[in-house]
Amino acid sequence: MIRGLTYLIGFQILGELVVGILEVPVPGPVVGMLLCFVALRIRRTGDDAPIVRASTALLRHLQLLFVPAGVGIVAYLGVFRDDALPIAVAMLGSWLLGMGAVGWTAVGLERLTGRPRDDLPPAHHGRAA
Repeated sequence: MIRGLTYLIGFQILGELVVGILEVPVPGPVVGMLLCFVALRIRRTGDDAPIVRASTALLRHLQLLFVPAGVGIVAYLGVFRDDALPIAVAMLGSWLLGMGAVGWTAVGLERLTGRPRDDLPPAHHGRAA
């Protein structure tokens, strides 16, 4: 377990270093997670690998990692109340932009691969089935 946690923290630190050196506007832990994913895909570790055991144990207790976020929300409840409209607009706007980005990415990948999605049901054109 300790070795697996060391690997996970090592990849996070490596991600922080990459972000610091390259000065990219991406969080270091996200880059570290991507590097960890690449390493795991190249190495093709099994379910008994230390990093897999450590991450499985962390996922079992994932709800505990949300406690600091919940405390932060309660601590800043007054700010949320005072700025409810800008926060709601920002959340809705980012959700819409995210949905648009996913749609454009899906269409772009369909065009890039030359294969349209064939898992969609045929259109009924308003007729009863």
